Amino acid sequence: MAAAEPEFLILDLETIPDVDRWKRPESPHGIEAPFPPTWAHRIIVVGCLWLGRDYRLRRLGVIGDDRADESQILVELSRFVGRAKPVLVTYNGRSFDLPVIALRSLCHGVPLAWYYRERGVRYRYSEEGHIDLCDWLADHGATRSGSLDAVARLFGLPGKVGVDGSQVEGLYRAGQLAKIQAYCLADVVQTAFILLRFRLLQGVLSPTAYVDAATALLDGLAAEPRVAEVLAKIDRAQLLTCAD
Repeated sequence: MAAAEPEFLILDLETIPDVDRWKRPESPHGIEAPFPPTWAHRIIVVGCLWLGRDYRLRRLGVIGDDRADESQILVELSRFVGRAKPVLVTYNGRSFDLPVIALRSLCHGVPLAWYYRERGVRYRYSEEGHIDLCDWLADHGATRSGSLDAVARLFGLPGKVGVDGSQVEGLYRAGQLAKIQAYCLADVVQTAFILLRFRLLQGVLSPTAYVDAATALLDGLAAEPRVAEVLAKIDRAQLLTCAD
């Protein structure tokens, strides 16, 4: 008897450098500033999209508002994941998002028992606790991975919309947290559609089931103003086209 499908929590982080613990080295004029090491990324927003076992939208939102500090964000995230035990879904989360969560939890003394007790969350070849779509689509390092922007554009998604990651720090310093949240949710939404397409690729979802799930997700997100821009730029015909 086949095991029931789990629930899924699609995650994406937005971070800024932790200037209290890391100082950006000076770079020659015209040379891009170095990317902070993993431990030096301070989390300001966690975007979340929760899909049920039927791949239908349960909730979309962010952890991190004008009043929340990093410790509070991590406590809220860890408590939810530890209680609900969803399969985490990320794009490049094995290399970035989850190590950042672990190291910043270490920094603040936030328990992360679900991360260390559940082997599947950290095991690269398992879907039991974490599906890193970037890693799976690159055959776990057998080929060069594609960016979220590039992979999204393969089947009708717009990729990066309006903002890119290099602008997050400047937007945060300017008090534009709502804009960062919308950018983060745009990535989360597109990661969710990549998950559905990946399930079709794997044969987990039939073509009919994929179209039904993608259509339901489009409909479920239609009333959410924070993702209106990315939804408006989706090529729905291409997104919903697949071979029978």
